[in-house]
Amino acid sequence: MTIPKFLGYRRENGRVGVRNHVLILPLDDLSNAACEAVANNVKGTMAIPHSYGRLQFGEDLELFFRTIIGTGSNPNVAAVVVIGIEPEWTDRIVQGIAVTGKPVRGFSIERTGDIGTIAAASRQAKEYVQWATELPRTECTLDELYVSVKCGESDTTSGLASNPTVGNVVEKLVEMGATTCFGETSEITGAEHVCKQRGATPEIGEEFMRVWTAYNDTILQYKTDDLSGSQPTKGNIRGGLTTIEEKAFGNLQKIGKKVSYIGVLKPAEAPKGKGLWYMDTSSAAAEAVTLWAASGAVVHLFPTGQGNIIGNAILPVIKLSANPLTCSTMTEHIDLDVSAILRGEMTLDQAGDALLKMIERTANGRLTASEALGHREFVLTKLYVSA
Repeated sequence: MTIPKFLGYRRENGRVGVRNHVLILPLDDLSNAACEAVANNVKGTMAIPHSYGRLQFGEDLELFFRTIIGTGSNPNVAAVVVIGIEPEWTDRIVQGIAVTGKPVRGFSIERTGDIGTIAAASRQAKEYVQWATELPRTECTLDELYVSVKCGESDTTSGLASNPTVGNVVEKLVEMGATTCFGETSEITGAEHVCKQRGATPEIGEEFMRVWTAYNDTILQYKTDDLSGSQPTKGNIRGGLTTIEEKAFGNLQKIGKKVSYIGVLKPAEAPKGKGLWYMDTSSAAAEAVTLWAASGAVVHLFPTGQGNIIGNAILPVIKLSANPLTCSTMTEHIDLDVSAILRGEMTLDQAGDALLKMIERTANGRLTASEALGHREFVLTKLYVSA
């Protein structure tokens, strides 16, 4: 197999990115305004405000740190300015990102105030931007990428064409030696035993079942009647999906037929090697894609039926659809139209090759539809109430 080449950014730790962001990263919700002010002062930077970072504890706090540190550590990020209300947790973020070798510096608002912090952080951000804009792209190969996959606003065309197209590409990427990952724990309900069998070993399959059962137990604990108010979504139902089981079997088409997943990851946990991995994620698009970005994914494949418009702050989201109505009425959101599969005018393998080519173009710098339209969704997953 000939592995396609592209021009990417090889980071200090050897990982390969396809974007070159300079992030202004808030530790907590109190620091959002300062981060946005710095991004306004220094063109070429990006602030990604969020709602948490105060009085979290236990596993919820660990997930928070894993997500924020992982976001700054992502290979699509060249350098990071971290701003927090107090110095200790700010430094924890800085030190976590610094492990990658990339430039990172933290600023604390306490005993300085917003204005002084914004001024100092802006000066540092300017230096980082000027440094980052001179970084050259270098020749890389597609097997060096980490690609995540998730669907959204699925309908009958998803399980028939767009999800299998992603599955075709996952098989090809794994054969090349790339890293891939899928998840959406609640949306595997009804097909969980099939997913269990796709584990590379019985032990890995059992670990998936443990994760799925824990998630399902949480849903059952807090449900008011059943999942029908949320799963399938109203968009799924409008698109012809009547049960979570139908949705689940369509969902699993995204990993193809030939590949087994080799491990089960916690939310925002980085894969430990090449191949296909499973991550325990929400099915909510913005949350899930944020977790994959934090785990180090550099390209995301997002098949949609009814037309989910999700993007991400640092992770380019490639949108494909097989629904001809969606492709004609929401064309600005779709990177690849594979509706020809349903007309018998395109084979699944041809669609997979077209999607693989779109990955290559995106890795070379082509903006995805969501990037061009300014979608920068960044939503943290919260496990329970704060203290």
